[in-house]
Amino acid sequence: MNLGTIIPIVVVVALLLVLVVWLVRRPSDAGTLDGVVTPRQPEVSEAGLRERLSKSRRGLAERLTGLFARDHFDQELWDDLQDALIAADVGVRASEQVVEAVRQARPETPQGARGAVQDQLEALFAGKERELTLRRSPSTILVVGVNGTGKTTSIAKLAGMLQGEGKSVVLAAADTFRAAADEQLKTWAQRVGVKIVTGRSGADPASVAFEAYELAKTDGLDVVIVDTAGRLQTKANLMEELTKIARVLRREAGELDEVLLVLDGTTGQNALGQAKAFTDAVGVTGVVLTKLDGTAKGGIAVAVENELDIPVKFIGIGEGVNDLIRFEPKEFVDALLGE
Repeated sequence: MNLGTIIPIVVVVALLLVLVVWLVRRPSDAGTLDGVVTPRQPEVSEAGLRERLSKSRRGLAERLTGLFARDHFDQELWDDLQDALIAADVGVRASEQVVEAVRQARPETPQGARGAVQDQLEALFAGKERELTLRRSPSTILVVGVNGTGKTTSIAKLAGMLQGEGKSVVLAAADTFRAAADEQLKTWAQRVGVKIVTGRSGADPASVAFEAYELAKTDGLDVVIVDTAGRLQTKANLMEELTKIARVLRREAGELDEVLLVLDGTTGQNALGQAKAFTDAVGVTGVVLTKLDGTAKGGIAVAVENELDIPVKFIGIGEGVNDLIRFEPKEFVDALLGE
């Protein structure tokens, strides 16, 4: 073989090698994006959580401080205590339960009643499973909610948390109707270092969820998290679309491991109506309560659990990638009532 023949062959082989390397390294809709540091689940101290919930604490704890500075019990004190709890969005039923339980505890002084209130609020959170129940491989998490709750960012933060715990994650961008939805989720996927599957604009959301699940099976990934279009709970056609996504995933996976509802903590009691509608449609297994750092009514966490019997599993306390944390009732109540 002469030199004139060898040189073109070498050039072709070199070009093929370059092409192969480029294809392997090229980011894709179903690929892990490069140059990312995966966040870890932060350790939030009691003082740190108290600072994040300062608006709620000022709204409730300071009001309780005034109540318990009185020198004796009377009906006015009990009425004012119930009003303070209701104003913090604890809910009428839960507020009545707390006040009655504190009365039955018979604290010796109003100052001693503060601890009894804290104990009773903690008791309302007892007996619920707060850990994600990821039984299958791959596990499926369907995330639902209305527009503006912080659903997409919460999904990305959850993905980063799971990734930091050693689980491999793929996101399904099943909000195919909002123009910027998949780009927003792609940006977050790159930031936290997880895979993502997207569809064309207007594509069937259930097909995107299906493709993500198939990718997870093929690549041996641990968790599929499905983002869905924000929808008002009063729109029957949109809620039916959501049930279709759930049906497709249940058909493939056997069952959904989790259905997480993202609620905006600043909307107060309006969140309860949303929770009821989504639970009826797809069977909500847990709540992600966002924006608690921006509301004076953090008691909505109590109302959600007490009235709907759905556990709060995560809370959002800021805009940072690590500002989604697991919900710990004792720490939450301490931060809410801490002096």
